[in-house]
Amino acid sequence: MSFKQKNTLVMLVNFSLLLLYVSFRVWQMVQTDTFINENVFSMFGVVVVWAIIGTIVAVILSHLVPLIIKAAKTGKDKVEIDDLEDERDKLIDMRGTQVTYTAASLGSLIAMLTFVFGQPPLVMFCLLLFFGVLAQVIGDATRLMLYRGRL
Repeated sequence: MSFKQKNTLVMLVNFSLLLLYVSFRVWQMVQTDTFINENVFSMFGVVVVWAIIGTIVAVILSHLVPLIIKAAKTGKDKVEIDDLEDERDKLIDMRGTQVTYTAASLGSLIAMLTFVFGQPPLVMFCLLLFFGVLAQVIGDATRLMLYRGRL
């Protein structure tokens, strides 16, 4: 698995877990009548911290652990990282970004429509958060499928 594929897979797993957390937390708040500003904004804080720190830690570990294992097996002090980016990688990244932006735009439209139809702004905010994370998952899944040659 290439360097870019590994990054994409780590991001996909991280944001999929984040999407599950957001979905479960909102569902839990609605079921227990605790769907209020403080709870939603604290959830948003957790999402932002998890998206930043969790992604950084996961990417570092996903590259560091295999390098340590490879260095231990080969006995070499210096292990090469194949992190070159060619035109195919750039095209896959552009296509994934296009899919991410399209999904986020459609999600924003849906979120805005809920506000137009009389829902409170908190619902719109939660939908914007949900569709933002969902768009990232869709984009990463698209990138991974493009790397695998399935699209």
